[in-house]
Amino acid sequence: MKTNGSPITFIPPPRTAPTAPRQRKIKRVALVTVPYHSGVVESAGTWLNVGFVYIAGSLREAGYEVDYYDAMALWHDEAQIQKRLEDFRPDVICTSAFTAAIVAATKLLRMAKAIDPEIVTVIGNVHATFCYQEMLRIDHDAIDYVVRGEGERTLPELLDCLNAGDDPAKVAGIAFWRDGGVIATRSAPFIRDLDALPTAWDLVEWPIYKYRAKNDARLAIVSSARGCQQDCSFCSQKLFWRRGWRARSAENFVAEIEMLHQKYGVEVAMLADEIPTFDRARWERILQLMIERKPGVRLLMETRVDDIVRDEDIMDRYAEAGVEHIYVGVEAGQQATLDLFKKGSKAADSRRAIDIINGSDIVSETSFVLGMPGDTPETFKEAVELAKLYNPDMAFFLAIAPWPYADLYPQLEAHVATKDYSKYNLVQPVVKPDAMTLEEVERELGRASRNFFMHKFQNLDQLSSWKQEFMLAVFDILINHSYLSGQMQEMAAGQRMPEAVKQMLRKVNATRRDLKVQAGAEPRNFAPIP
Repeated sequence: MKTNGSPITFIPPPRTAPTAPRQRKIKRVALVTVPYHSGVVESAGTWLNVGFVYIAGSLREAGYEVDYYDAMALWHDEAQIQKRLEDFRPDVICTSAFTAAIVAATKLLRMAKAIDPEIVTVIGNVHATFCYQEMLRIDHDAIDYVVRGEGERTLPELLDCLNAGDDPAKVAGIAFWRDGGVIATRSAPFIRDLDALPTAWDLVEWPIYKYRAKNDARLAIVSSARGCQQDCSFCSQKLFWRRGWRARSAENFVAEIEMLHQKYGVEVAMLADEIPTFDRARWERILQLMIERKPGVRLLMETRVDDIVRDEDIMDRYAEAGVEHIYVGVEAGQQATLDLFKKGSKAADSRRAIDIINGSDIVSETSFVLGMPGDTPETFKEAVELAKLYNPDMAFFLAIAPWPYADLYPQLEAHVATKDYSKYNLVQPVVKPDAMTLEEVERELGRASRNFFMHKFQNLDQLSSWKQEFMLAVFDILINHSYLSGQMQEMAAGQRMPEAVKQMLRKVNATRRDLKVQAGAEPRNFAPIP
């Protein structure tokens, strides 16, 4: 069997005697989210790592002391990270990284080894699950173990094994470096009963998690289901979840939403699920419970175009249940491109889904993936015009990111201009079209966003009053916090911005400055509105 062209060694549990016990028992575990920033994830707010909430719960249940440390959300630098680690003195440091953050994650683990050479370093998540061969071959001095797949059971089993002085090759779902090569154990089975998983919400540093679009409302990330049965060729989720799908019960999930509001003051929750609406009967039960119990939490979510079209008859219940914002991945307007991406949807359904969301007065959001080998400046313009036609409240124009483990990668490999994974963030182009430079792609992506949002703000009066207020908050986010700041400031300075919109923006800026001053905080320097 091969992954990325490299042989994998799968070994059965050994019959040899256990290895010598560690001289220092593992007691304390630091779960650290690395401080990777690209102006994308952190634009709209501060997002917690919900995976670590579950892993911390499982570690505590197994008897370990845990520090849940979100260095990304705290915007901590190397010195601050080092101090936190020195104060906690962990025996194990674990991090989790998507592809763009993998460079920062490896740097973090290497720093931990410099602080304490005996510390055990562990890394997981999608990139590590599929690219462990490359990671261990290059960075085995920094990475002791890779967790492949879900970590709630695998990580405690690994630490228990190390404490017992047993051979880690007995632990399913890991990879490590031994005798000049990579050892990968058998895959661990998925956790079936998601309701039974322990959590550690009390370890979350709640004050830092805010949603800017609703006046810095306290924000949680929640998970109601795991998995994806779709076949998108550019995506990682179908591979990570092996085309399966499992869900928590509606009762268990809604009870958690209630608890987060009552105990921790959560006002907005984003569903981390790829397709929370996959099982319509279960989803209807969630909506019913949200309507009945009124937990005081608004929901942000992503789902499939097909499911929105399917649920047209119950969209009023989406809104009544507190669903306030829905992202659907349109990705492309041409059926040929959708087929290449294996989206499994029709271009006409994408427009229909957005119309349905808008008709329910729910915020609609989508994205278009650009920078493919055949793209030209004209195809970027066509994407903007298509976005205007579809009329979502928000549309983002993203650079294709060729995950090295995705089905689409072989078709794009000849056009991949860099293997610097830190640039694989959907903002910086890494695929060079035949007729464009990378700089031209980046410029056209920015221009596409500017032109789309100029169109939206010229037609702001067509939205409901609450959506108008929301979109003004979005403009503040784009102009002051996001990777699009330059393009948005250029738009704000332009003479085509309707005077009524400029006046509203000035009023919003002034009000927010006043609120900051009244709260005793430093007023933020908002971009000037001419």
